[in-house]
Amino acid sequence: MANKLLNMNKVRQILLFLERGASQRSIARETGTNRKTIATYLGKFGQTGLGFSELLALDDRKLDEIVGLAKAQAEETDPRKLHFNSLIELHRHELAKEGVTRLLLWEEYIQDFPEGFQYSRFCELLQEQQKLNSAVMHFEHQPGKLLQVDFAGTPLHYVDLSTGELIACPVFIAVLPFSGYGYVEALPNAKLPQVVKALNNTLDYLGGVPLGVKSDNMRQWVSKTCRYEPQFTEMLQQWSNHNHIALFAARAYKPKDKPAVEGLVKITYMRIYAKLRNETFHSLAELNRAIWAKLDQHHQINFQKKTFSRQELFTGQEKALLQPMPETAYYIRHYTKAKVQKSYHVLIGEDWHYYSVPFRFIGKEVRLIYCLDTVEIYYNNQRIALHKRDYRNHKYTTILEHMPASHQAHLATRGFSSAYYLQKATEVGPCTHAFFQKLMESKKVIEQSYTSCLGLLRLISAYGPVRMEAACTRGLSGSKFSYTAIKNILANNMDLMEQEATKEYRIPIHVNLRGPEAYNEN
Repeated sequence: MANKLLNMNKVRQILLFLERGASQRSIARETGTNRKTIATYLGKFGQTGLGFSELLALDDRKLDEIVGLAKAQAEETDPRKLHFNSLIELHRHELAKEGVTRLLLWEEYIQDFPEGFQYSRFCELLQEQQKLNSAVMHFEHQPGKLLQVDFAGTPLHYVDLSTGELIACPVFIAVLPFSGYGYVEALPNAKLPQVVKALNNTLDYLGGVPLGVKSDNMRQWVSKTCRYEPQFTEMLQQWSNHNHIALFAARAYKPKDKPAVEGLVKITYMRIYAKLRNETFHSLAELNRAIWAKLDQHHQINFQKKTFSRQELFTGQEKALLQPMPETAYYIRHYTKAKVQKSYHVLIGEDWHYYSVPFRFIGKEVRLIYCLDTVEIYYNNQRIALHKRDYRNHKYTTILEHMPASHQAHLATRGFSSAYYLQKATEVGPCTHAFFQKLMESKKVIEQSYTSCLGLLRLISAYGPVRMEAACTRGLSGSKFSYTAIKNILANNMDLMEQEATKEYRIPIHVNLRGPEAYNEN
């Protein structure tokens, strides 16, 4: 209790009893206060030179000043506190080092100053000092003035159906501090072109342009760090000039310079990440649709202890103050040339991704024009291919019509399955289906039979379904089930021999032929 001040009601009770001449023991019993505490306050009252009745006549503020001043004066004259204050900067500097703990600092402190504070008090004083150093300043944000942007520390993911690979997507976050109205988008990567695209999408989402935009010193934003005059990347400056928006950079390692977006990052984890944690997405577009649905829900929720939402605040007080959107969005286009490879593909080195062109252009030099979303390929000023841009490294984007006919046919066969071949065999007849089934069962791995099945399908096209059914009927009587067996039957017309053997021959009726009635005795 010696280090904690009593409230004014308790102090006035003690003064009232002291004025009436009550003993410290009885005061302690009546007020529920420790006798040592009463003795401490009695000493403080005596230092003022005023009587008990005069102290009671003072208002709470003056009485609190007297009691608190006495305590502060006592602390200021305490040699332990004076010694501790002289070490504050040293302790703060040492605590920032890896592995240094409060216990270690106290052990070194008490070894050098044995009469100093014990560990618990030492930690209390350190914590009080940390609170003073962590003071924050409140800013009044003006509507439509500043947009703060950042990336979330944790990416989101989707599953690539073609490979089964889990694709990580960095998450871009932007917010208007006045209303808390923000924008969130998962990107294929965090490179500068994608940042510019996300900024364009942010302005479209807001329906206007703020006066400025601030980010931290990420390399996509700042090309040369400086606390007073940071230099921004050239593409970002072009974007800002196009949209008439000023660029700002926070001080290095000072996240409190952009607290609004740091707050939205935390909210994004709670209201988007957490709610999507059990869902699986199969494309970036599908992932973003889910993000935007949760973001819209977040904007509709009222602020804590307020009767309006971020959506209402933005629509009612901020949107009208934004600058108008430019007539066209800032558009990034890249131009390059490439030679069509023997695989009828060209390479975009920036992504290390291959795109197809019609195979007749093999060996030709073509011109590539690509942006964030599309890839256009020209030959002699005529566009010969158009693709959606793909950012996967060492992958191919191929249009079927660009392939030679033989390649298309081979590609088609790679997609056939046992069910496909059996269905085709059933269309011919039951014996053909049975032969296909026997052929598949004769292989250790069913895929080994696919080329043989493909050959049998071509025999159907060559000889017709009737002969194929007959050949398979004959083939089922043997012990070897293969493409060669059916091919030999058809090539040697053995299926026709089978048909001839099953025919029923009758002697034709003729007037010169006698029947059994000619041999009757009557």
